[in-house]
Amino acid sequence: MALATGETVVHRICPFCEACCGLEVKLAGGKVVGIRGHEADVFSHGYMCPKGTALKDLHEDGDRLRVPLIKRDGRFVEASWDEAYAEIARRLPPTLQEHGRDAAALVVGNPVAHKIGLLLYFPKLAKALGTRNLFSASTLDQMPRQLSAGLMFGHWLSIPVPDMERSDYLLVLGANPLVSNGSMWTVPDFRGKAKALRARGGRLVVIDPRRNETAQAADEHLFIRPGADVFFLLGLTHTLFAEGLVKLKHLEAHVAGVDALRAAVAGYAPEVVGGRCGIAAADIRRIARELAGVGVENRRAAVYGRIGTCTQEYGTLASWLIDALNVLTGNLDIEGGVMFPKAAAFAANTLGKPGVGRGVATGRRRSRVSNAPEVFGEMPITCLAEEIETPGEGQVRALITLAGNPVLSSPDGTRLSKALESLDFMVSLDIYLNETTRHADVILPGVSPLEEMHYDLAFPQLSYRNHARYSAPVLPAPKGQPAEWESLLRIAAMVEGAGKGGGAPGDVAQAASSAVRGELVEPQGHGTGPSTGSGRTGVVDGASEGSGRTVPGEGYRDVAALDDALVAEQVKGFGDAAGQVLQELAQWRGPERLLDLALRTGPYGDQFGKRPEGLTLRKVMAAQAGVDLGALQPRIPEVLRTPSGKVELAPTMLLEDLQRVAADLARPAPEFSIIGRRQVRSSNSWMHNLPVLAKGPFRCTALVHPEDARRLGLLDGGQAHIVSEHGAIKAQVEVSDEMMPGVVSLPHGWGHDQPGTQLKLAAERPGVNLNALFGNAARDPLSGNAVLSGVAVRIMRAA
Repeated sequence: MALATGETVVHRICPFCEACCGLEVKLAGGKVVGIRGHEADVFSHGYMCPKGTALKDLHEDGDRLRVPLIKRDGRFVEASWDEAYAEIARRLPPTLQEHGRDAAALVVGNPVAHKIGLLLYFPKLAKALGTRNLFSASTLDQMPRQLSAGLMFGHWLSIPVPDMERSDYLLVLGANPLVSNGSMWTVPDFRGKAKALRARGGRLVVIDPRRNETAQAADEHLFIRPGADVFFLLGLTHTLFAEGLVKLKHLEAHVAGVDALRAAVAGYAPEVVGGRCGIAAADIRRIARELAGVGVENRRAAVYGRIGTCTQEYGTLASWLIDALNVLTGNLDIEGGVMFPKAAAFAANTLGKPGVGRGVATGRRRSRVSNAPEVFGEMPITCLAEEIETPGEGQVRALITLAGNPVLSSPDGTRLSKALESLDFMVSLDIYLNETTRHADVILPGVSPLEEMHYDLAFPQLSYRNHARYSAPVLPAPKGQPAEWESLLRIAAMVEGAGKGGGAPGDVAQAASSAVRGELVEPQGHGTGPSTGSGRTGVVDGASEGSGRTVPGEGYRDVAALDDALVAEQVKGFGDAAGQVLQELAQWRGPERLLDLALRTGPYGDQFGKRPEGLTLRKVMAAQAGVDLGALQPRIPEVLRTPSGKVELAPTMLLEDLQRVAADLARPAPEFSIIGRRQVRSSNSWMHNLPVLAKGPFRCTALVHPEDARRLGLLDGGQAHIVSEHGAIKAQVEVSDEMMPGVVSLPHGWGHDQPGTQLKLAAERPGVNLNALFGNAARDPLSGNAVLSGVAVRIMRAA
């Protein structure tokens, strides 16, 4: 849209957090001169937090890498793309040939979830590598939620979310959606929706060791001891059974395991668990009755938990019990309760036979050193350092990181940093020279978010309302710079033959063309169209099994031919019609081609002409404000992918893990424990280098209750030593009655004081790394998620 001033306005989906807000970007002379919320956006309706404005800062950041870097004699030097690819080809395949597939590891960071090119194509690289050593940020914050959903509903991303706009009661545990605007729940402008809930007579209750921003806007807040959510949730569940409040309603025919769950929680009366979680038995019983709607006709309620319930030793159990409460009160899959979104593209629970499936499995492989089970195709990221350090067959000697900074984001970064130094070779795809990428031998920079197309692949599967929105590039990408997905294909081609007796350079174009022909003449006859996986994977699941690889050869220049082969793999289910489908998709390439395919074969798609009114990429592109696909609708039993075709309320794995809870009931609470906290201006480490977010008061402070501060002699603005059995840090104190006595809180993602980085603004106020207090061995044994909350610490005044 052109303005009378000569400026133009274009639209963009914000890629900074899960809220995915629609933005209006004002341009003049090829530069960004303003950013605001897009009022007409069908999903966010003009809402925008400060992170949206920071897109301009990120685009213009002088520290953002714009050319490849190669390390020569211990120092980075700028290189051409051909030089960078040649260095990878020279060093990575020989490592795999000499030491085998498991000598490589792949780490995927949180920003990948906001980059459709990386999200769609990194599984192709994972398959080409053929390694068991796949890691991601999911085992730092969300794997318990995915595992419990998989066990109960049959897929890792069948995660029900609160239908907040129609709810009468929302119980929030260990989450701060007013700051995050949802996490594993995409809900922009939570504050506005919370006000509307209360205005219509609804009730918002928050359970958290800190009276956070959401709690301050709630009707009620109760402190809970960190890491003790499972005891509170067991008390609630017990009360529902003991007081006859279980009402499955519309779910009656679709739930298995009610009696087994009743027996499992029989010993956890509120009077038994109240002291352990720090919440009075009377309050536990009252909240259970409120959820069940006692005395309130047709109350629609929802229970939601997030980071605090996941990053603890009972993360999977807590996530399970949250959904169990929603089931037992009849609030699953009903308007105003918790419901399953239906994404327009890439959602596995919209494909295949509805209402039944294979379910999920874990432990198909195990880590070499700690014997930790694989979950969702991944190993716990806390196993990475030991896999690099420990000699023997399968020792990790080469690493590829994609938009991740595990040295800051995972426990014991000092140990991991030292381990990275010992690698034979490391490649990073990243926009910054940060605490992790400083160890790389080659860094391949991505473009600015404003220079690439955008479609949220994962978050429509978690959204409070169904929608489809596309963003075209706002500004042109630098001339000659490959897209990140192209780099992934090239590296995949380099390593495909390594370690299998192959690897001889060949005619990539010819091999890819042969692959295309092979796919078209050997249809699988599925009849349901293609599946590119869902969310973060479905795509990764099973990647290390060594099957299904389509990227040929060790040459890497003919990316178009390699991409053609991959698309042909996706359309093989069309049988005799595959050729026509490929012809219709020929107008696109890369992620846009896969996106058009997924939209057209999705639940709202045109099915390649069979439903002319259905979605295509062209239609979504033409809708600048997005396509509104309506409020969430009931999806049970269609959404289920369990072998039984029912909601599994009592998975054996979870019932067995309750033995740990029983043994822990009498454990005394530590004098002090520590939790993290979410901040709207610094939710990830790479946001600390952006002026609009970095300005203002120093935010990496240790929140301490006034009573604790007086007892320990801590001064507001002074320094405190915080010590755990794994490490020690010194942090600036902020005295606040927001905190539960005996609990201290530090934000995540700080500690920008490492040599060799290029984050000038972040280094001016580096803060301290909370994760230095945590050890690699502390994990939820079911999901492999790191324990980052409720860890015992000692605090003392520093000079």
